Amino acid sequence: MSSWPVTRCLSATDFSAPIDDRWFEDYTPGFVAEYGSVPVSETDIIEFARSFDPQPMHVDPEMAAASRFGGLIAAGWHSAVIAGRMYVDHYLTHVAAIASPGIDEVRWPAPTRPGDVLRLRTTTLEARRSRSKPDRGLVRTQWEAIKDDGTVAMSCVAMNLIALRDPS
Repeated sequence: MSSWPVTRCLSATDFSAPIDDRWFEDYTPGFVAEYGSVPVSETDIIEFARSFDPQPMHVDPEMAAASRFGGLIAAGWHSAVIAGRMYVDHYLTHVAAIASPGIDEVRWPAPTRPGDVLRLRTTTLEARRSRSKPDRGLVRTQWEAIKDDGTVAMSCVAMNLIALRDPS
């Protein structure tokens, strides 16, 4: 894949705490922000797919043109990886992330095609303190990889364990 583009916050508001001083207490249910944007080229799609999902609709433009997709499309996981990079770059704390117990509800409602530009919308769905470990909380976040035309290309719900700034 080509070099990663510099992305930025696209929302009118962002977290009040910078990513290198962001703790569980900084994640508020209902908070929505958008980050991006990342252009997706034919070369990016083919290189990713050759390594991770070499199906014809991802690696062979001629076969893809004759398919039900009518052209080359990115692997769904390619869209997820792009969204994940923006999530790590802008949303997920760089000092208090402990682990992720998983991702739920992964969907690819529309294909990502060459020339699409993806941005990430995050919605904090839940932030609750752990019942068993008082030094952390669980943050559930909806990710949406959105194309320039507003179409959602990928969505999921991520869970992250995040340390508390003040566990008392």
